[in-house]
Amino acid sequence: MSLLDKIFGKKPEIPSKKEISSFFKTFTGYSPVFTSWGGALYEVQQVRSAINIIATHVSKLKVEIEGSSKAIIKATLIHRPNGFSTWSQFLYRLATILYVQNTAFIVPILDKYGRVNGVYPVLPSKCEIVEFEGVLYLRYTFRNGDKAAIELDRCGIMTKFQYKDDFFGEKNSALNPTLSLIDINNQGIREGIKSSASFRFMAKTTNFTKEDDLAKERKRFNEASFKDEGGGLLLFPNTYADIKQIDSKPFTISDKQMELIDNNINNYFGVNKDVLQNSAFGDKWSAFYEGCVEPFAIQFSEVLTKMFFSDIEQSTGNEVMATANRLQYMSNQEKLNVSSQLSDRGILNRDEVREIWNLPPLPNDEGKKYIIRGEYKDANEQLGNSDNDNK
Repeated sequence: MSLLDKIFGKKPEIPSKKEISSFFKTFTGYSPVFTSWGGALYEVQQVRSAINIIATHVSKLKVEIEGSSKAIIKATLIHRPNGFSTWSQFLYRLATILYVQNTAFIVPILDKYGRVNGVYPVLPSKCEIVEFEGVLYLRYTFRNGDKAAIELDRCGIMTKFQYKDDFFGEKNSALNPTLSLIDINNQGIREGIKSSASFRFMAKTTNFTKEDDLAKERKRFNEASFKDEGGGLLLFPNTYADIKQIDSKPFTISDKQMELIDNNINNYFGVNKDVLQNSAFGDKWSAFYEGCVEPFAIQFSEVLTKMFFSDIEQSTGNEVMATANRLQYMSNQEKLNVSSQLSDRGILNRDEVREIWNLPPLPNDEGKKYIIRGEYKDANEQLGNSDNDNK
């Protein structure tokens, strides 16, 4: 059994083009077909660095399943999303696919009874929405030519830059000018290194009246001077005059221009230099979290909640939540202030404070207790005592 069979389980009969009654057309008139960008975007160093740092922080999210419905799903997915990866690996790959292609697909893994017992991120080269016998299908075509189809309402689609299409995100063509500049600059650097490792000269020749004699002299000089690659001394006879070395000065982008290019990529993906170099903490990391990680967590939570639970189940408190402890990214002094100020007022319990400091919870639920300092009193109680004193 192939990996594709394990993920999709028993394959539904994939409708052929002749069997498809009609393609599902969107109201905007765009045919809902997604084609990947070929992965070329991910081969650029600056782009890969930006996507990697986002996916790395996304992989730290904690996936929790709330509610009492479908206990099998909760018991199965509490530790890992499927039998092939952990939650951190799943989230990292899902975020990478989303930021490279602006569209990420999550398909359910089904058991022999057709029940969901896992989820998996797929990377198709092409995906299209088709209609067969009144049911909408999400049909995948993978790079090896394999095809698979699944009901649209059973899968999850995450998007970025969604504009023209009702289901899929836009391509990253807005980055093409910046990526072209990076490629040209890299070529210039390579050619500059090659040129600096060689010597070129120009000179005038005398006493040659025929072109054949000039060609023979050029061939003789090359063979005598460059036949052996071990190096040596160039000797110019008096047939050459005005001998000059050619200085090659390749053009490369200046530091300011390169900084502008890097800023264009960072702005496109919502990161900055501090985040890329892992030096962001406190307010800087909180800004990165709110602008980049949190939107992913919200969309991911909503997509998985829709996949797992019906509308009635969601109304009774069943949901999937991806959360992160943002307090862990504060400085030690900020952690200390938050720990002391919020724990002695009964806002955080001992285990929550220990989590801020990356410490394990206390045994026997000792850390679940809340502590309030003695000088803090109930305001209503204190107001009632004051009224009694005035009587």
